[in-house]
Amino acid sequence: MVSFFVHIDVLIQGGERMYNLEIPDSKATQEATRLVYDISPEFLYNHCMRTYAFGGALGDHYGFKYDRELFYLASILHDVGLTDHVCRKHSFEHEGADHAERFLHTHGFAQDKIELVREAIIWHTSEIAAAKQPEIALVHFGAGMDALGLRHEDIPEEAFLYIVETYPRLGFKQAMIQLIQYDAGLKEALLPDNLSSSLLRMGFADWVTNAPFRE
Repeated sequence: MVSFFVHIDVLIQGGERMYNLEIPDSKATQEATRLVYDISPEFLYNHCMRTYAFGGALGDHYGFKYDRELFYLASILHDVGLTDHVCRKHSFEHEGADHAERFLHTHGFAQDKIELVREAIIWHTSEIAAAKQPEIALVHFGAGMDALGLRHEDIPEEAFLYIVETYPRLGFKQAMIQLIQYDAGLKEALLPDNLSSSLLRMGFADWVTNAPFRE
């Protein structure tokens, strides 16, 4: 069953913080969520949802102004290039961006908005994203928090815990490392500088293993 709860709102009731997660409501966001849910292992789907939730919480903390629909679409689609639904012959961030572009074209998005989502997906593992538009930066921040624990001190602990409880990690560390290793193995011979191989050479497995999460 697909859950459509994700953006974090904080309500104060009787002096207690109450958290509610909501996705921007549009045909495109609903279909993107169903697509990723259908083609992804559950741990990866949950990672994409947590990317949006963590990124949104950070965006609110930093006072960013951004298009929530585009940010959500980039978040939910950012790892689609790691699924067997795409061709798996090129570096996964570019395959994911190409797939997102085709999806957004079918929903009538303007090219400038499509390019923003493409950039968010392509740069989501790079620090370059932090200096780009807020939607791009927040996908990077959200994915970085979820995979590596980066910036986790910038959101309230109860919000952090609520997001993880709503979208459990499901053994994310080991599963994600294995997925990146698998993707690298598919492409190493013909494309040695693909993103998965590059991440592994830089120490991705250790970074994820040492992230401050219980599995």
